[in-house]
Amino acid sequence: MDKRDLKKLKLELAINTKSGIDFIISAAIVWSIIAYIWTLPQEPFTQSMWTFYIGMIMLPLAYGLSKILKTKWTTKTNPLQPLGMWLNFAQLFYFAFLFFVLKDNPDYFVMTYVIITGAHFFPYAWFYDEMGYAVVAGIISLGALLVAINIPTQQMYYVPLFMVGCLILLSFWLLIVNRRKRLDVKPNIAQI
Repeated sequence: MDKRDLKKLKLELAINTKSGIDFIISAAIVWSIIAYIWTLPQEPFTQSMWTFYIGMIMLPLAYGLSKILKTKWTTKTNPLQPLGMWLNFAQLFYFAFLFFVLKDNPDYFVMTYVIITGAHFFPYAWFYDEMGYAVVAGIISLGALLVAINIPTQQMYYVPLFMVGCLILLSFWLLIVNRRKRLDVKPNIAQI
């Protein structure tokens, strides 16, 4: 496959999906709910379980947002398309760390979850040809650690709030970049 062909395929995916903006906005909503959960007067283990369960609304929420934002989840003619889902599933293998933390130190469950989620954005920088994903992956992963080690465990809700802030910034970044990509494509590619 020619390098230019690969670039075109990635551009097609980025334009059709708006670089995954529906998932990023959905994640910001989910992490806002998680931040609220960590303000409740419950044991960290209970908060951790609720955090894990609330994540299940992510896909249906992203699907609903895709209808509002007019993004496509599949581009059947693009051979790279299935890779997006595989990149997302990759984070599931890191959940072993998450459950280890849940067992021995549930106060830091939310921090671990934020780091895993943030780090999984990194390969999307290549997938969408979007450096914003790489930058945010690093900021989220390192930032979540720094926030968590500098606050009392009773204020762990600052970690998901930090995540929400990063996701909102990434959302704006993606909206701006996607608009530029749409304007920059040549008329014969505009059909994408």
